[in-house]
Amino acid sequence: MIRTIEWIDGKLRTIDQTKLPLKEEVLECVDYLEVAEAIKDMKIRGAPAIGVAAAFGVVLAMRNPDIRTTDELLGEVKKVCGVLAATRPTAVNLFWALDRMKQKAVSGRFQDVSQLRKALEEEAILIWEEDAGINRKMGELGASLIDDGDSVLTHCNAGALATSQYGTALGVIRTAVEQGKKVHVFVDETRPLLQGARLTAWELKKDNIPMTLIADNMAGYFMGKGKIDKVFVGADRIAANGDVANKIGTYSLAILAKEHSIPFFVVAPLSSIDYSIASGNEIPIEERPAEEVTCIRGTQIAPAGVNAANPAFDVTPNRYVSAIVTEKGILQPPFGESLKRIRD
Repeated sequence: MIRTIEWIDGKLRTIDQTKLPLKEEVLECVDYLEVAEAIKDMKIRGAPAIGVAAAFGVVLAMRNPDIRTTDELLGEVKKVCGVLAATRPTAVNLFWALDRMKQKAVSGRFQDVSQLRKALEEEAILIWEEDAGINRKMGELGASLIDDGDSVLTHCNAGALATSQYGTALGVIRTAVEQGKKVHVFVDETRPLLQGARLTAWELKKDNIPMTLIADNMAGYFMGKGKIDKVFVGADRIAANGDVANKIGTYSLAILAKEHSIPFFVVAPLSSIDYSIASGNEIPIEERPAEEVTCIRGTQIAPAGVNAANPAFDVTPNRYVSAIVTEKGILQPPFGESLKRIRD
């Protein structure tokens, strides 16, 4: 089993995802600024994974020996959470995890700094452990949507690498395979950073799950040929009405799936749901450096000086979503109602 994030001897250990699939290198963070840099540079990526990592980033920051009182430590928590929150704006799991850490810090009267430090570490470990259990639960629920012999398409990486372990959308596929179902996966390459080609293909190969890697612009062709039965994707943020923000290119796939009458499923934990926003129009979309589009791994592929846009995510309106798999069940349209029910 791939363990993306581990907490060992007071250090955050994670797979450096920028090096995959050519090199499996473990990154060790001993300082919260290292965690922030790793998230910003996408060495750690995937909405649940960056939430877990950020929680441990707070724990690492609290080791500052200059902090002598609980008031000083509470002030440091607020400052550090601000730094970590600024790394990536779209994935709401990041803010959810940091809010949990802040709430833990102010939730009780701790006698001294050591007690408060211990409580924060315990909360981060709980977030980490909960994520693994949630992924397994979603896998069990979502596997019911996959029939024996299905060919499914997935976009970006919603696997173990995007979580603490196991995965969201890929976790559903893993569970179906564990149940004995024969499943073939079409893997979108996912430009511009190729998370499908580099990461999802790497995970599936490790698990010996049959797959076919395709360029992003081939999805419609294979749908038209009847080669794809279902689409499974993850989510970085889901609005209260069921609009879904996910890796750029997801919206196009949802439209194609609708045109070809192919079910389009979203798999995401409750921590990805942002009830504070009414629709996807309110979701902030991260704009990443143009060099990710004009270059591939440092090699320039476009004319020098060319303008390039690079939104990291897009929003799929809820009308294109067939169902949303959460740890509390499989939600059906209308999503405004079903999302409200699981919140209540």
